[in-house]
Amino acid sequence: MPTQLSERDTSWVKVIDQTRCIGCHACTTACKSENAVPLGVTRTYVKSVDVGVWPLARRAFQVTRCNQCDDAPCVAACPTSAMYRRADGIVDFDKRICIGCKACIAACPYDAIFINPEDHSAEKCNFCAHRIDIGLEPACVVVCPTEAILVGDLNDPFSKVARIVNREPVSVRRPEKETHPKLFYKGAHQATLDPIAARRPAGDLYMWSEQGEGVRSGHPGGWSNSSAAAMLSYDIPHKAPWDWRVSLYTWTKSIAAGVYLVPVLLALVGLLGWTSSLFSRWTPILGIGFLLLTGIVLIWDLEHPERFFYIFTRPQWRSWLVRGGLIILGFGLALAVHSFTDATVRLGVAVLGLPLSAMTAVYTAYLFGQSKARDLWQSPLLPPHMAVQAMLAGSAALLPFAYFEGEAVVPLRWALFASAVLHLLFVLAEITLPHVTAHAHLAVWEMTRGRNLRFFWAGVLLVAIALLAPLLGAWVALPGLVGLLAHEHAYVQAGQTVPLA
Repeated sequence: MPTQLSERDTSWVKVIDQTRCIGCHACTTACKSENAVPLGVTRTYVKSVDVGVWPLARRAFQVTRCNQCDDAPCVAACPTSAMYRRADGIVDFDKRICIGCKACIAACPYDAIFINPEDHSAEKCNFCAHRIDIGLEPACVVVCPTEAILVGDLNDPFSKVARIVNREPVSVRRPEKETHPKLFYKGAHQATLDPIAARRPAGDLYMWSEQGEGVRSGHPGGWSNSSAAAMLSYDIPHKAPWDWRVSLYTWTKSIAAGVYLVPVLLALVGLLGWTSSLFSRWTPILGIGFLLLTGIVLIWDLEHPERFFYIFTRPQWRSWLVRGGLIILGFGLALAVHSFTDATVRLGVAVLGLPLSAMTAVYTAYLFGQSKARDLWQSPLLPPHMAVQAMLAGSAALLPFAYFEGEAVVPLRWALFASAVLHLLFVLAEITLPHVTAHAHLAVWEMTRGRNLRFFWAGVLLVAIALLAPLLGAWVALPGLVGLLAHEHAYVQAGQTVPLA
């Protein structure tokens, strides 16, 4: 017996008929007016691509906004549930508990979320939920002069959107991300749906817009990811959510984890004593110091640093920011206990300290993996690579103090050599193995030959100097650490240089 309509759960969806869209931007201006969206950012906008070659050319449009995903990556990544999914399927946000970590922006495959420059909280299209709740349609639907934007209940078989989605050819953006988007496009050209299908215009001269130094739209260097001739003609500026502070955070965290991980492993194989000054004194000093620096950098990167404690008081447990915060707290506690105990207790602490230090080293790989938008960061090699980076950072940071104390100099020199070799092998695999998606391939190009090439190749060269550790003195630790920082910056930034919309 079919379910009665009154007993159904509502599932709001949006259908955009690109065969009707005339590119008037009425939806953009109506959205700005209805939701008081500041200048410089947009909840919805119209992108245009010129397809073909004169005289057989035409302009294709795409209305771009939040896709209201059933499995929304922004909801999973948000550490405080500031991004949440309502019972009717609308993905909404609560600015009162947003800490401004920008994890939702990194996670969104559709580049639909931004930081409001006035209140510094995350914001996006929320289907005009305040209008929906009182029986009105979203502002963009009301003002569209050609009825190109339709909203309705997908679970209502008599609704216009259900008839279109279930009976006519429609497309969604980035279906491979498995987010189950509920924004459907009818008659959209692939050159508008794929953000790197169209090439960038010469000199980055876009119609009515400037792209600046942010994430550049389209495909670089005159290339195109489409067999059709397609050139991007209008788009809005985009920004990478995470800047150099995230690169610095991954580096300081690697040092904090490595200065405990390396000496414990050396002690377990008998190359360093549990009572040595290097292990009893310098490990907790360096570990706690760099762990505190990691926390400072993380809080500094927040748009609302005064709300950082929401991660612990309002945790959303699927977020790796929350999980990572608890891991760091546990590791910090282990380091504190380690600094005030004798060798016997220190051995017992290592039972928990060793896995906690390893988890501190690698959890960021899962945080990056939660950023579904960034294909470069989806590599299964990332967790072991980050473990190796912690070994490299830890052995390099401890080596000068080993010379000072006259302890474990030779083992640490070989540990630095071995970890540098492994790191460079991971980097080689990263840039030579075929990449599953064009987005990942473009990110590698940007890292090795594009805007991040100086940091990348400087990182390779400086870490290569650390290979001389068995032959030279403690000074090789410095280029090893600087090279690792340069690589981290190139990797973090390159993952965000690929356009998503």
